[in-house]
Amino acid sequence: MTNILIAGAIAAGVVILLAPICIPILHKLKFGQSIREEGPKSHQKKSGTPTMGGIFLIAGIVVATLIQAEWNAEIFLALFILLGHFILGFIDDYLKVVRKHNQGLLARYKLAGQILIALVTTVVASELLIDFRPTIWIPVVDAKIDAGVLYLPFMFLVMVGASNAVNLTDGLDGLASGCVAIAASCYAVICILTGHDELAIFCAATVGACIGFLKFNFHPAKVFMGDTGSLALGGAFAAVGILTRTELLLAVIGFVFVCEALSVILQVISFQTTGKRIFRMSPIHHHFELGGWSEVKVVFVFWTVGLIAGIIGLTMLSENSGAVQLVQGL
Repeated sequence: MTNILIAGAIAAGVVILLAPICIPILHKLKFGQSIREEGPKSHQKKSGTPTMGGIFLIAGIVVATLIQAEWNAEIFLALFILLGHFILGFIDDYLKVVRKHNQGLLARYKLAGQILIALVTTVVASELLIDFRPTIWIPVVDAKIDAGVLYLPFMFLVMVGASNAVNLTDGLDGLASGCVAIAASCYAVICILTGHDELAIFCAATVGACIGFLKFNFHPAKVFMGDTGSLALGGAFAAVGILTRTELLLAVIGFVFVCEALSVILQVISFQTTGKRIFRMSPIHHHFELGGWSEVKVVFVFWTVGLIAGIIGLTMLSENSGAVQLVQGL
């Protein structure tokens, strides 16, 4: 438990120490955020705020994990998934912010990168993790199914879903970093319950880094994490779900992320089929903003929903000892 707490403290410390150094550099390099014109008018004043703060956010997670965790296959895979998505996010931000390519990294290249990450994860996990099998635990009913060859595409969908959902959530000051901190805290508990102590350290480092980042990212934000941070944090979220064999529980604990992604999907489908919009604007946090809520109110309400969802997710696993044993046996 001490190692877990220390990892969180180290990650927060690294972020807090690096931010005052990195933010002026990002300013000097003119790595400023572009704000879309159709967004809430109150966001226009954020234009030019440095982005790509995910560089020092992810650095905090990596440094703390390497210092406090035992270097085993699970930690290697968690860091591989985190850094793989970090690289994709960095390239995306670099193309949009530095090279001024509006589309950033094309979707097909991003998906190709995520397929590669999923493939390497599956192969390495199968070879190095003795108990790793293509089995999926079904919450509530405490059942498991053997996915066989379908587990690779399933893992790919988990990674794509988690990384893009967190990316969509990163639209208000402190929203994504706070929600990820809450979700990672819940997964630290799950890791302890299921015997993944080193992954608990990784989760604690994620919590600490996000809390440290909030010092500079909460309203009014001095820096944004960009895709560099949000895709990587989504990857980290997917990694702990996959390695603890609780992939479907991600949708419960990450309920806020699911709602953000679904709001975009439903908005697009509705507009393309009927010409009408379901929400004032998507992702859904903008819907509430345009309805008159302040940015800070939206963030705190979403954090609260995320906390409730996390507690429900923990209850689903911890109330039934059989579920814990089942996950441990996958």
